[in-house]
Amino acid sequence: PHVQRISKLIDYYQQLAHREKQERDRKKVARRRQCMPLAFSQHTIHAVTNSRFTRLCSFWCVCVCFFPSLKEGEDQKEISIEPAQALDEVELLPEDCYTRPVTLPEVTTLRQRLLQPDFQPAGAPQLHPKHKHLLMKRSLRCRKCEHNLSKPEFNPTSIKFKIQLVAVNYIPEVRIMSIPKLRYMKESQVLLTVTNPVENITHLTLAPCEEGDPDDINSTAKVLLPSKELVLAGKDAAAEYDELAEPLDFQDDPDVVAFRKSNKIGLFIKVIPQDEKDADVTVSFKIRHDFHNFAVPMRLSEEGSDGAPEATWLSHHVELRLGPLAA
Repeated sequence: PHVQRISKLIDYYQQLAHREKQERDRKKVARRRQCMPLAFSQHTIHAVTNSRFTRLCSFWCVCVCFFPSLKEGEDQKEISIEPAQALDEVELLPEDCYTRPVTLPEVTTLRQRLLQPDFQPAGAPQLHPKHKHLLMKRSLRCRKCEHNLSKPEFNPTSIKFKIQLVAVNYIPEVRIMSIPKLRYMKESQVLLTVTNPVENITHLTLAPCEEGDPDDINSTAKVLLPSKELVLAGKDAAAEYDELAEPLDFQDDPDVVAFRKSNKIGLFIKVIPQDEKDADVTVSFKIRHDFHNFAVPMRLSEEGSDGAPEATWLSHHVELRLGPLAA
């Protein structure tokens, strides 16, 4: 019902913004026009020989042509809007307004209503999809060594990256696969999965957090981790479709490794909750793995043999939320 008034208000504000822009441009031209009376005086005629001054005069002429005054027809199409008036009679609320149960997920927020001022929907079913804002591609550099960490392609229709050295693509991914019923001061076995994101073999070890570790602040349970070193196979995109490929024999301990599939393994950890509160059981530990920087070009050593990149051992803090205790 208010579409016509809203469209009229939008046109009015666009005209007002255009008028303010013309005023700003006219002030800029007025500042640069101060030297004109001195050059063209009533008593003397000066020969214009300065190239800089001729450019200034040409710019002044162009500005006068392109920025006319508002009196040249601007008043003829000026939009006038009527001020809003308060109504004595308003629409009554529905009868079940105070008795109907309120479902908060179906109630729109103030921001959602202001994003659609023409409808201002009060319920989520009345929302309409909005256009996504334009996104731009940006490259990212390291603050210490200033190397490119992420650099997208120049083609705007492509979503690929020329350089993509994000840590998520090199750190093994730890996920929770199954959680048993957790009970206070009783040992439970949790199944985790660890995935290798790189194409080379990765060696992995798990270690508990030391006392006084600044990262270990939310742990509410004791965790028993396997002491043996785990080996993760390299990522191979074609391994899932190659039925004739022979699996590698890593001689896994069945008490530690539950299964192995391509570059993913499932391993067991034991958890003993130490807090009897109703909060979620949280465990923390350290994960340590080797990393080979194949992005750096390999150089020949002094003896003439190929110099493979040396392994760098990295350590990360892992925190898992296993849910509340069983009743």
